[in-house]
Amino acid sequence: MSINGQPNVAELDTFLPQDGSKQDGQYGKYKVSVSPTKKLDADAEALQDGKSYFDPFKGRQNLPNSTTDCDTLTHLLKASLGSGILAMPIAFRDCGIVAGIFATILVSLVCTHCAYILVKCAHELYYKTRVTSMSFADVGEIAFANGPPWARRFSGLARVSIIGGLFAAYFGTCSVYTVIIATNFQQVIEFYTGDDEATSGDRIRLYIAALMIPLVLISWVPNLKKLAPISMVANAFMGVGLLITFYYLSIDLPSVAERAYVAPFEVMPQFFSITIFAMEAIGVVMPLENAMKTPQHFIGICGVLNQGMGGVTMIYIFLGFLGYLKYGADTKGSITLNLPTEDYAAQAVKILVGLAVFCTYGLQYFVCLEIVWNSVKDRFQKNSALAEYVVRTILTVAAVILAVAVPTIGPFLGLIGALCFSLLGLIIPVFIEFVTFWDKGFGPCNWIVWKNILVLICGFLALVFGSYTSFLEIINVKDPLPPLETFRNESSLLGNETMANLNATLQQIGDDLLNSTIEAMNKFT
Repeated sequence: MSINGQPNVAELDTFLPQDGSKQDGQYGKYKVSVSPTKKLDADAEALQDGKSYFDPFKGRQNLPNSTTDCDTLTHLLKASLGSGILAMPIAFRDCGIVAGIFATILVSLVCTHCAYILVKCAHELYYKTRVTSMSFADVGEIAFANGPPWARRFSGLARVSIIGGLFAAYFGTCSVYTVIIATNFQQVIEFYTGDDEATSGDRIRLYIAALMIPLVLISWVPNLKKLAPISMVANAFMGVGLLITFYYLSIDLPSVAERAYVAPFEVMPQFFSITIFAMEAIGVVMPLENAMKTPQHFIGICGVLNQGMGGVTMIYIFLGFLGYLKYGADTKGSITLNLPTEDYAAQAVKILVGLAVFCTYGLQYFVCLEIVWNSVKDRFQKNSALAEYVVRTILTVAAVILAVAVPTIGPFLGLIGALCFSLLGLIIPVFIEFVTFWDKGFGPCNWIVWKNILVLICGFLALVFGSYTSFLEIINVKDPLPPLETFRNESSLLGNETMANLNATLQQIGDDLLNSTIEAMNKFT
């Protein structure tokens, strides 16, 4: 991407990085050539015979701006701990305070494993194609192009699906960010203006529309280098806001017994959709791996990926548990909206989080921008700078219009998680593993096949049922039913009696564990 004829560092240098090719002194993107299958077979035979050896990681340490393991871990934490963390309490509301803990661990394991699959396949393809780095789209295309004969015709479709999925996911995220910013500012402003809270849902669209000009201006920032200072301030704002939020969540907590331990199964798809959205970082996995000095350390039992996702999972469980325990059925799409608006500290949190998300908007937006601009820039050889600013403006206006049409946070997050991230983060990596290792086998008793079938079932369930429940909530956004009251007044798939017995059993187990822990501590002291 360029401004006034000068090349700039764009967002995909971080999210969708160079592929290792070099043209006219500049590293290219998405230009990895797919080697003919015969050549690949010859290379593979040569490697097996010891006639040649190619180490794709040998030159990584000499690359400029390559990152250490610690740097990569920091970037992974930053990418995973986005604004989606604010929606974890409402996710727990749709799953139950006990079931939510185990379900979050399950989602984390599946998402982490699929990211591991993607990197493992990329490393295998590095040796096959003698390329030192690939983007997510490159891995998909090259895996299919050099897979079994039936899969090769789908290589182009794999690439288009990945790029299209990334655009849809991050474009939808930009719209959700717009809603989050507007709702946080609305609560503070209307507290002082005294507007009727009962009609605040009708006015939220005006607040979203009012953000159009500020968002257009931030979308005009030419590159992330100039946006970096603002992003650093945004990180500080979000950190302070979360600390104050944790303080509010930790005081005057009710008993755990007052919350549903397990929610009815018919509302659980919403939990999985929101949690996948919050936790999924598949879009940054390959860029982070590409930038590492020692990419072999990214995967493995104690690798960077497992370390980062383990920490992220603990933080998500902690916030989700406390948020739902504190506010119960009244939990809102962003937990900051539950904080008492009359308190100055809570007002500060809403403003800080709103500003932080506003600044982070530019980060998500650049992903969409570069995907679109790379596809159309060849048509605008003359006045390319003007055309680029027009594209930037159109994308921002479209994101705001979508937010005005769907001014809700929870269902919108769930829809993006179910429709986009379940496809990108769960389903596509499994197919990539199938076609990458088809010639090497799938382990004893084909255990990899059975494992991938389970992951596919989880992915398709999240895609279908998560999208369905999110669509229903979006359609009924003007007259939603509080989930826990719905549980009490209507029968669930398991039946009221079964759910009551299950909750009673879990409550008894929890009480026994608590009493045992207290007795053990008394004996120890």
